[in-house]
Amino acid sequence: MRIIAGKYRGRKLKSPPSLRTRPTSDRLRETLFNILAPRIEGARFLDLCAGTGAVGIEAISRGAAHVTFVEQSRKMCSLIDANVEALKIGDERIELFTADALEFLRRRLKKTTQPFDLVFFDPPYTGDYESVLDYLGRQRELLADEVVVVVEHHKRRDLAEAFGQLRRYRVVKQGDSTLSFFSV
Repeated sequence: MRIIAGKYRGRKLKSPPSLRTRPTSDRLRETLFNILAPRIEGARFLDLCAGTGAVGIEAISRGAAHVTFVEQSRKMCSLIDANVEALKIGDERIELFTADALEFLRRRLKKTTQPFDLVFFDPPYTGDYESVLDYLGRQRELLADEVVVVVEHHKRRDLAEAFGQLRRYRVVKQGDSTLSFFSV
């Protein structure tokens, strides 16, 4: 895996030790960030179910002001930390949480924090998408007014058109993966 563009362009990232984690491919990340390009500069980015951290690190590389990584696996959090350290990304620009996605969102809502401008949600393809998306769509305090929530899922998995106030406005398919874009 490598960083596609921006400040860290071409730099390689450490990969997961096993195939249990399915990192977002370079090609799909490039497609994602080509679509999000006008919104990245200065954005507060949430990489939910972050895996290797490649998507959030790509966001930092392209000018995001802050990235919050959330990953349930301690091993993968160590990998994210190693990738961030190797690139010498300042601690003030990132947060890393070892937590389940829904648990993190519930705890975050109880704190006074700035809302996220962009959310990338990529759970295991067999994971629970609906409860997290439903929570995000009903807890608007977590999301900026012009938020974009992007969900990566298998092409055969159908997601609802709406979750609370979130409405799907775009779908991009590439190989076995699909990106569904939601906004308020």
